Amino acid sequence: MSNIVIKAAESVMKEMERYYSASLLDKIPNGALFAAKLPDCTITAYKSGKVLFQGKAAGQEAARWQQQENAEPPLTKSRSTNLPTNFSSLSIIGSDEVGTGDYFGPITVVAAYVDKENIPLLQQLGVKDSKGLTDEKIIGIAKQLIQKIPYSLLTLHNEKYNQLQASGMSQGKMKALLHNQAIIKLLDKIAPARPEAILIDQFVESSTYYNYLKGKKTIVKESVYFCTKAEGLHVAVAAASIIARYAFLKAMDSLSQQAGMELPKGAGAKVDIIAAKLIETKGLSALGKYAKLHFANTEKAKKLANM
Repeated sequence: MSNIVIKAAESVMKEMERYYSASLLDKIPNGALFAAKLPDCTITAYKSGKVLFQGKAAGQEAARWQQQENAEPPLTKSRSTNLPTNFSSLSIIGSDEVGTGDYFGPITVVAAYVDKENIPLLQQLGVKDSKGLTDEKIIGIAKQLIQKIPYSLLTLHNEKYNQLQASGMSQGKMKALLHNQAIIKLLDKIAPARPEAILIDQFVESSTYYNYLKGKKTIVKESVYFCTKAEGLHVAVAAASIIARYAFLKAMDSLSQQAGMELPKGAGAKVDIIAAKLIETKGLSALGKYAKLHFANTEKAKKLANM
């Protein structure tokens, strides 16, 4: 029996779990995040970031994920205690992104400025972590938000995403570039007003984030903070998340119309089926317009389409 161990970033391990969702085991070893059993391979992912592949197809399955691994350092969750006192009541720029874990659709990044005087208004509108809101609720709130607060939206469409990814750029670097540019655009928009701080929903260590930006003419560093689950630390990040989700939903609706079928969100089994239908109706070469091609869903869709 072949045994192969690889290291995987948190984002890749989450994608693995979605990919093997139909084969997940109820019982998992101590220290494991999940385990899945295929006919010729057993996959066990551990909290340490290591993934063990066992069986005849171990090499094949491990290779699938080694190709996707972006080799980004594991993220140590930041503590909100690093933030200034009374941070939630300050005038803040918040920045967040949507679509990074979805096979179909673009990545949308939004920086939003919330003046301290507008915090009660946004709370009345029901602004909070978008993950706790239905898409219908997000759309309703976002339509009001975009009329009331300054924001900057950047959309990385699939064709450009696939081009950058194929050139060797990691998704993490793409996100860093987008966040920095969205914040720059928003600072220009609200000038001469200045935020008391900037909070980015953290996806990599701050040192890695700034390494990704090396060579850029303008890099925003002053009073910038990075925290995980930042939507709960200031309403500005929650607002950015809601607007980004709204933009993503609109983009998905547009892509679905162009595809002639509803494109599902996420990266589960339903995605594989729809991707296979797209390949059958429009050809493999057209898939890059709708999807992030390096996701494991592409290979599974090709098998379903008998390619």
